[in-house]
Amino acid sequence: MRKILVALFTLLSVCSFAQSPVATRLSSGIDLGMGYTKDNYNPSFAYYQLLNLGEKKRFSVGWTFRFAPYYGDNLNFYTAPARLTREKSGFSALAAPLVERNIDTVRFDFITATSANLGIRVQVNLGIVDIGASADLLGITYGRWRTATYRSSTGLFQPDSSGSVPQPFRGANNQQRGYPTRFNVRMLGDNDIGTLNTEVYARLKITQNIKLKLGYQWLTVGVTMQNRDVVSDNNRFRHRAGLAYAALTFPLFN
Repeated sequence: MRKILVALFTLLSVCSFAQSPVATRLSSGIDLGMGYTKDNYNPSFAYYQLLNLGEKKRFSVGWTFRFAPYYGDNLNFYTAPARLTREKSGFSALAAPLVERNIDTVRFDFITATSANLGIRVQVNLGIVDIGASADLLGITYGRWRTATYRSSTGLFQPDSSGSVPQPFRGANNQQRGYPTRFNVRMLGDNDIGTLNTEVYARLKITQNIKLKLGYQWLTVGVTMQNRDVVSDNNRFRHRAGLAYAALTFPLFN
């Protein structure tokens, strides 16, 4: 009898939530899409869940999970930390000018990076058209080690841990190995770490179960080099790209 009562109570609780004011304001779905610009390819899978606000549910805010393999050809990555690129950190770096003398370059003939990020999404619902934006906040990235050409006029690295004399990134030493930065953290501007995506979009309802999503993405891909520059104390670099984006959205519940 007790098991029956527990099962009945659980069922009533689930039904009560399904009919609650919060549940009726939730919507979710899946985006399957592709971002592209020359030499940058970024297919993605995204799950989102939104809370519709207001009596007419015109405005929505919620979270996303985005899984995205990235493929890049013949790309330059530039010095990443804000303390070097802007000679400032935190909010002060957002308005500071770029300090070009601190910028070094590593060039990859080919690079791959697979990221999984949690983010935030906001949306305005206009009937058959939705307009919105989303941004990755936190996640992880995995990718293979790749060899890049290191371009630095002043940088030096320690070839081993025995205390040998630092060597310049020139001649045979300009070939250096690197991998996608493992952890992604949104800290705004050049304070960002890792691989992060921001997008704006418009989404058109085609049928009850399918929507067409078109947008534009700002993608940042971060790499970490094996040998640290002992002069600037840095081994992080980033590549930024703007991508045209198209996707199909499959609503799960509205």
